[in-house]
Amino acid sequence: MAGRKPLPLAIKQIKGTVQKCRTNPHEPRPTTALCTPPDYMSDVAKEAWNYAVANSPPGLLSALDGAVLERWANCSGLYREALAKINRAGVSGMIIKTPSGILRRSPLMDVIRELAMEMKVYETEMGFTPAARSRISAPSETPRDNDPWADIAG
Repeated sequence: MAGRKPLPLAIKQIKGTVQKCRTNPHEPRPTTALCTPPDYMSDVAKEAWNYAVANSPPGLLSALDGAVLERWANCSGLYREALAKINRAGVSGMIIKTPSGILRRSPLMDVIRELAMEMKVYETEMGFTPAARSRISAPSETPRDNDPWADIAG
């Protein structure tokens, strides 16, 4: 299917761009919230999971998003661990000497770059990037129950 990916209803509601004619009435609406991270995740990945859940807009992440969030949190944990290893070694950690004596960039630098690129995909998908957040505006707190145009105008 060509064109832009359709936005979920939750994103449209947060952005304030819901239009009845452009809403899928059969879109699944997950109701269960995310809970604690899986036990098998590393402590650093669990920290990333808890940070994401605590700082995402209310109602945006559901239990169905757990797999994507898990992949992001694991990438984030590995990224932090690899970066910490490079930082501990300093500049010399960025360069290794091959058995033949040639200086090359550390494979850990490639791992860090690939993890960053993979995390960016997940962050964009879940609305964690500044660009994704700039397209979202919180709805006003004013009640619209008495507004006869609320259903028509969205």
